[in-house]
Parts: sequence; structure tokens; C-alpha cells
Amino acid sequence: MYAKYVLLTVFLLSLAAITGYAQSDQDYVDMIYATSAESDIILQDTTNGWHFEWVGGLNGSQATYRNWSQGGVNTISMTASTLFNLKYRRNQFGYQLVTNFRYGQARIEGEGTRKTDDKIALANKFSYLFKDERFNIFGNINFTTQFDKGYDYNKDPKLLLSRFMAPAYLSQVLGLGFHPAEYFSAEAGLAMKETIVRDTTLSERYGLEPREKFRFEPGYSLIFNFEKKIVSNVRLVSTVETFTNLKESVRKTDINFSNEVVGKINDYLNTSFQFVLVYDEDFSREVQLKQVLSVGFSYSFL
Repeated sequence: MYAKYVLLTVFLLSLAAITGYAQSDQDYVDMIYATSAESDIILQDTTNGWHFEWVGGLNGSQATYRNWSQGGVNTISMTASTLFNLKYRRNQFGYQLVTNFRYGQARIEGEGTRKTDDKIALANKFSYLFKDERFNIFGNINFTTQFDKGYDYNKDPKLLLSRFMAPAYLSQVLGLGFHPAEYFSAEAGLAMKETIVRDTTLSERYGLEPREKFRFEPGYSLIFNFEKKIVSNVRLVSTVETFTNLKESVRKTDINFSNEVVGKINDYLNTSFQFVLVYDEDFSREVQLKQVLSVGFSYSFL
């Protein structure tokens, strides 16, 4: 129970500490790229020894209407995020840790306060480069969950969908990576996926047996990543990640297709457009969709 509040406290203190210098345009876009594709972490050839990056952001919007002929609903929303990236490389060996914390809420007149964004993600990658540095052996250990409760507000009464550690996903992948060009990489490997559902009333919603808290799945994973500057200070990051349970039909393969356009307006303002499609039959046989357009402030701590 207390772990959620410890993480949330650390997250809020990180945001409160935004007093550093603004990052350069290219460094900021590079940082967002490194953390937006959580499962595909790439160590640059120029990395040597330890390298740290830490960025915090605050995005928001507000609308007020009074006696307005076109109508409208008063709203205010805010999303805070903090991204930390640690890299190490010595000769052929490399390691990288990426953390991505996000939390957002919106207050809508007549509807109350609703969550708009929520993420806790930690990704670790160990790698060894061959003499032909287009190829590497890698090992990933990733963890994801969320801070707060999530609801389906279309139900009456509202339906609880998720909460802290319900679900949470822990995954491990060991395999071979191929990086033929600066803008493209592919990875394939044997994988293990653990689903944790602390609230057993949600067990069946995420493919577990009734009242079950833990599910283990052996399988294999494929990851394809494309990243390229499309105009000055703007990059497109596109990632396809799959997980296939060895005990299930290939038709039940989990697929996550994530796209993000990230740009820097000036030293203080940034903008991004995110479009994500997810297919996970444990949750639903329908495709999940997420689309976010945001503009806000960003600062670098390190």
C-alpha cells in the first residue's frame, strides 16, 4: 500500500525541483526518443563510461465559457512527467536504465475530476556488441504499472478498470539485436512475462483465474523500432512490439504499435503527438486506442 505513495511522493518532489537550465533542442528531442520507446533502448556508439539525463515536464490546458454563443464546457487539465536516463558503456559492454513517470488529471464542469494519463515504467537493458557492431546480444528487464485508479466512465455507476499494481507487468527478454542503420533496429528473443493483479476483483479482467494474483507466461518477443528526424527539431518515433505465449495460439499475440512525433518549439516549450494501438486479448478482443496531443514546458536537471 505504501509503495504507491512513496513513488508518487518521489515523482512530485522531482517535479517541484524543476529549477535547472533548459536543454538544447537536439538534446531534449534525443532524451524524449530514448524514453518514448521503452522496450527498445539503444546505446549510441559515442557513449563511453557513465552518462546521465533527467528531464521534467508540465503540460496543461484550460478553457472557460460564459454566455458564449457556440457553447462549451469549462475544463482545466494538467499532466506532469519526469524522465530519467542512465547509460554506461565500456568497450563492447553496455547498460541502460530508463524510468518514465507520468500523471495527469482533468477537471470537467459537471463531471468532476478524471484521470487523463498515468504511467510508471522502468526499463533495464544489458548488451554485448559483436565485432560487427550491427549485431548484439541483449537482455531486458522491464516493469510497468500505474499510480492511481482508472475507471470506465461510460458505465453507470463507473466501472473500476485498474489501480496501482493491478495490473503490473514484469518482463524479461534475452535475444539478438540487429541495428543496420541509425534510424532502424530490430530485436528478437525468448521472453518471460509476469502479470501481477493485487486487487483480485480485477483478476479475470487481465486473463487470470478468479481470485488469482499472479500469472506467468513463457514466450518470444519481436521488436521493431524506427526513429528519424522529419523536419528541423522534430522526430518521428515508431515502435512495434509483440509477445507470443508459447502455450497459446499465434492469433493471440499481444501487439503494441506506438507512434510519437516530438518537437521543440524553443528553449522552454515542447510539443508532442502520440498515437498508440494495443491488442491484448487478455483484456479485450477489441483494439485499444490512445491519442494525445500536448504542448508544455520542459527542463533538464542533468
